[in-house]
Amino acid sequence: MATVLGNVVDFFENLGVFDVLLPFLLTFSVMFALLERTRVFGTEDKEGKYTRKNLNAMVAFVVSFLVVASSKLVEIVTKVSSEIVVLLLIIVFFLMLVGSFFSADETAKGVFLKEGGWRTGFMAFVAICLLFIFLDALKTDSGATWLEVFWNWLSGFYTDTSVAAIVLIIFVLATVLFVTGYNPFEKPADKSK
Repeated sequence: MATVLGNVVDFFENLGVFDVLLPFLLTFSVMFALLERTRVFGTEDKEGKYTRKNLNAMVAFVVSFLVVASSKLVEIVTKVSSEIVVLLLIIVFFLMLVGSFFSADETAKGVFLKEGGWRTGFMAFVAICLLFIFLDALKTDSGATWLEVFWNWLSGFYTDTSVAAIVLIIFVLATVLFVTGYNPFEKPADKSK
């Protein structure tokens, strides 16, 4: 980078801000918040009103240093956190797109996915994306990511007849469900009334 701000970013990178300081702060913040929320080490008073902040802070501090001491863990934290931010942006863009189909009514309280197939499908999509992000962040000893290992294993079945039969069955079932209008996520009506 030839710009002044680019030189500042390069200076921070050489200083170790991105490899040491930011992963340390992220791990410390998440660990401390988790310990404060769960109250694993108990509370100072009998009512449970005040947590043991000093003990929670010390444990979070030690865990953060242990994470930073391992370059492999720092690489995983950096890669996963950056890809989760990308997924979060994708979710925000998706919700903006969904919101563009609604009218600008003053009584509207926001755009949320109601219960049903869309919300379940969207949650499944996000869960699969998170799984792929983690598989892409974890590397084997040979340097390949787990996502590459999984894809290579899956591509071995590409010409297999049993895989083609499973795909055909899924396609036929999806077509039948679409044509009949049956929603497997819909709660059945109460017939006792």
